[in-house]
Amino acid sequence: MADESDERSLSTEQTEKLLQFQDLTGIEDMERCRNILDQHDWNIETAVQDTLNVSEGRPTVYDRSAPSSQQPVRTPEVNTHPRDQRIYTVARPRANMSWVQWSYAMLLLPFRLCYSTIFDILRWTLRLFWPDPRRIVTDPRGDVISFINKFEEKYGTNHPVFYRGSYSEALAEAKRDLKFLLVYLHGDDHQDTDDFCRDTLGNAEVIEYINSSLLFWVASVNTPEGYRVSLALRENTYPFLALIVLRDNKMTVVLRIEGAVVAEQLLERLRRTTSETEGYLVAMRMERQERNLANTLRQEQDAAYQESLRQDQEKARKKREEQEQKEKEEQERRDEEEERQKKKEDRARLRIEKAANLEAEPDSSNPDAIKILFKLPDGKRLERGFLKTSSLEVLYDFVFVQDGVPEEFQLQTNYPRRILQCLPQEEGATAPTIGEAGLSQREMLYVQDISD
Repeated sequence: MADESDERSLSTEQTEKLLQFQDLTGIEDMERCRNILDQHDWNIETAVQDTLNVSEGRPTVYDRSAPSSQQPVRTPEVNTHPRDQRIYTVARPRANMSWVQWSYAMLLLPFRLCYSTIFDILRWTLRLFWPDPRRIVTDPRGDVISFINKFEEKYGTNHPVFYRGSYSEALAEAKRDLKFLLVYLHGDDHQDTDDFCRDTLGNAEVIEYINSSLLFWVASVNTPEGYRVSLALRENTYPFLALIVLRDNKMTVVLRIEGAVVAEQLLERLRRTTSETEGYLVAMRMERQERNLANTLRQEQDAAYQESLRQDQEKARKKREEQEQKEKEEQERRDEEEERQKKKEDRARLRIEKAANLEAEPDSSNPDAIKILFKLPDGKRLERGFLKTSSLEVLYDFVFVQDGVPEEFQLQTNYPRRILQCLPQEEGATAPTIGEAGLSQREMLYVQDISD
């Protein structure tokens, strides 16, 4: 009951693949077949190749754990047996046999049957010890190019342009560019192969049509790559041609031609099938154009949004920088104001201290007394008596405590003009006395403003 339930859960396409896989591999366990297909995403070509490699003791070439650079190009899934594909099988006409020939054939029939049976047993036995090397695909592109070189050596270069890549690459390109892919499988030992290659593929009209309308991929079934494709397409006889195109978002075989076919028949069948199937490609091209247009429009909208966002961010950045600069300037102004206020307070406090410590004015009768007249920058005059033994710093302090005096100033004599060094030049030193500065009984000093 469980098996029946599992089979019912499969789609029609998966059921066909399951039966095809079982037929190709000979595995009778249906559940095992299904598990293998599940592991390979229902890619029947990959699953068959991998299973055959493992059964022959060869390492798998589809190791999912290997780095992507070492994995082969994944073959797009191909619907090889759609219900509406065209299938043409060309049989060779048989000549009428006489009764003598019929009698001879009947006599040989038992021997032929025995020979065929013994040959099949021997071939099966040999396969157990010497697996078919065609089952191991190691260089698919090399297989194709090698066959093309041999084809041209034998039949010449008068043929359609062959696709020089693997089957997977040809399918991928046809799918990407929405083109028809014509696949030719070459049977080296078939009696009709030589005539087909020389006469049909060498026909000028066939060459022109294929080159202008199709991708043309060829391979020999005696090579691993050709044999792998042969297992997937399951041809019955040679020459074999399959026309593949993207339909319903899946690469689909729409035409199969098996057996010898002349140029006129080949062209007629290719043209008829491509004409009937072109509608799928037209619809796909329109859908792709609409999708590309929508993507382009979305990209333009995204670009416009990003540009608008960038401009808004730039404006916000400039505004933030301006605000920061304004705050910085405001902070600097406040710092300068605080510094000026601090200096002003320090100066006021210092004036009070110096005024309190200023020595008293001496009596005019004192022989060391001297009168000094100070002229301020605003024209105001001050006069006071000092002792010649007093330091010049006393003169500076007297002017310093007066109202209207510049913040920074120096004292200059009238004649000869010279600057008095009222403050010590070095720490710990003392300024000269008034007498040492050479001031006489009555002097006039100018207060010069040296503030910045």
